[in-house]
Amino acid sequence: MSLLEVRDLRVHFESRDLYNQRRVASALNGVTFALDKGEILGLVGESGAGKSLTTLALLGLLRPPARIVGGSARFDGQELVGMPPAALNRIRGTELTMVVQSPRTSLDPLARIGDQLVRMQRRRGPVDKAEAMRRAQAMLEEVGIPDAARRLQAWPHQLSGGMAQRVLMALALVNRPRLLIADEPTTGLDVTVQAQVLDTLRALVQGRGMAALMITHDLGVIAHYCTRVAVMFAGTIVEQGTVTEVFRNPAHPYTRALLASTPRRIAQSGYRITGGAPPNLYALPTGCPYQDRCPQRAAICATPPPAAEAGGSHRAWCHFAVPRPETVDA
Repeated sequence: MSLLEVRDLRVHFESRDLYNQRRVASALNGVTFALDKGEILGLVGESGAGKSLTTLALLGLLRPPARIVGGSARFDGQELVGMPPAALNRIRGTELTMVVQSPRTSLDPLARIGDQLVRMQRRRGPVDKAEAMRRAQAMLEEVGIPDAARRLQAWPHQLSGGMAQRVLMALALVNRPRLLIADEPTTGLDVTVQAQVLDTLRALVQGRGMAALMITHDLGVIAHYCTRVAVMFAGTIVEQGTVTEVFRNPAHPYTRALLASTPRRIAQSGYRITGGAPPNLYALPTGCPYQDRCPQRAAICATPPPAAEAGGSHRAWCHFAVPRPETVDA
């Protein structure tokens, strides 16, 4: 059994138009994936594909007008969808944690770093403050923060962007969770600091035997730091497999377009890149959601595409899914 199993997860946004007519946006449309202990799964796709929404649904953090209308998400055998808030609260921050993309707005500006780490440890139950501070210092050292004892007394505004991101990692990991969700964890950081943060994140996940779900639009991050990858478009996963399988043999037209659109590949690729906006979530096309932008579009695309096996664990949801052997430098 996988640590996290998500099956056919569906999320709708319901609203009313100017004429008080009910409108429904299908934001997630049957998201399915699994994540095993020791893996880092990269969830990639353009803005609006549903990557962050997937994580909010898993964590029970959706707010009206969004709501889960179907599907299942099992964490270590426990069903997260429909779990009572009190039970879900006991898992969040302890067994299942998250690193977000905006440390400046995520850290409490009115509390010192050490106090925030102590507060997080108390989510598991009563803890001696001196012992909690000792663990907090050890955690700051583990995520690569120098002079950790002094940083415990620092305020969030005194930290650099990279330092603040590492503090968020410390907050997410101090309770030794089994699953970490990282949503664009290096946004706004310079390239050198990005690499340092991601190197630290990978080392901690592998060293602790955890699992991680990494949300990103950066194919280079996926290629260098993830074990497996799932490609999202219009609220559904259109292709998934190991990083090697998907990057060397992209089987879905959307994946090939994503890989071909990286700066180093634009001039090399023989695949025609098609532009366009994501489909209207209030009026998704029947069948394949990518059909309006796909150069291979045919009449059969109006019917839901089956999962096509492309070798190993590699799957693509396309009527014309054919792996095209090629080495991709993201």
